[in-house]
Amino acid sequence: MLRRYLGMRQRSGSVSLLNVDAGNCNQGGEMDIDVIIPVYKPGKTLFTLVERLERQTISVQNIILMNTEEKYFEQLVYGTRFLEQHKKIRLYHLSKREFDHGRTRREGVKRSEGEFFIMMTQDAMPEDEFLVERLVSALHDGVAVSYARQLPAADCGEIEKYMRRFNYPEQSRIKSAEDMGELGIKTYFCSNVCAAYRRDVYEELGGFVRHTIFNEDMIYAAGAIKAGYKIAYVADAKVVHSHNDTIRQQFHRNFDLGVSQADHPEVFADVSSESEGKKMVLQTTGYLWHNGLYGKIPYFYLQTVCKYAGYLLGKRYRKLPKKWVLAFTDNQEYWKQESRRREVAGVDASRGYGRSEEERKA
Repeated sequence: MLRRYLGMRQRSGSVSLLNVDAGNCNQGGEMDIDVIIPVYKPGKTLFTLVERLERQTISVQNIILMNTEEKYFEQLVYGTRFLEQHKKIRLYHLSKREFDHGRTRREGVKRSEGEFFIMMTQDAMPEDEFLVERLVSALHDGVAVSYARQLPAADCGEIEKYMRRFNYPEQSRIKSAEDMGELGIKTYFCSNVCAAYRRDVYEELGGFVRHTIFNEDMIYAAGAIKAGYKIAYVADAKVVHSHNDTIRQQFHRNFDLGVSQADHPEVFADVSSESEGKKMVLQTTGYLWHNGLYGKIPYFYLQTVCKYAGYLLGKRYRKLPKKWVLAFTDNQEYWKQESRRREVAGVDASRGYGRSEEERKA
């Protein structure tokens, strides 16, 4: 169990650390916290991300980069002193063939020794120096994982801006199994765009699913909720993260979302995503109308229809021809991996993602 934050209390929007055991801090006053970031074709914003992580009010011990395809990373850092200047970076390369949303993050955690670790994506940018402090401060009183508020970038479209506000409101909240009646599937909502984990609970629950096309964060959060733990949404822990995806990109993304739900009925079968989707459509329509953005409403409806079509097709992917699945997915490498897994080991991802019969029965 955690000891470091037993004396923690909230005060004036920040955290007061009381009775901190110096034995739980490493040399230089740093706490035992690592950041783990899967990386693929990084741009120069990665430099800024690392610099901001190094300027946090609570220092992180290591920044673990799980980089897919070494050549792209080498192109970025060639001629710079990036790795020499940032001694906290621990860099590990893997091939595109090896990448998996669940397994790659599991491997990152294995390379971490932190009592706490923070999962991030390369396109999430800390808004201020309090991100780590505020996320980790929430990991007490039965909270297994805490996740940050995502703010829209300056170039974000109006619809996407409201989507960020809908999914990441201004009010923090602690979610538990008791909230299922009110929140439904949102009870399990959690995002590895930026989320902090307690390692002791992570090990107890078995970590991230080994093989998944998407949603490794929600699958983990659902397991934590069902085991009696809580999920914290920390609204004052902020990262800038948004997308201006095309309708085609949103269709592909929602197809993969549907696949992940179809492959994990133990998580998603008893809770509906559709009711949350209807709520989002109604509130977004109201937002556009009341702000005089009438011309965007038809596009929003077209966008919604395509997203829902992708989601429904994804949930029924087993009934589709393989060529359709490959055309609809946003992650063709996943399906290549799945074919190899079945050929080599006879593994069916929909039956437990690599777990043996004994493990599934346990």
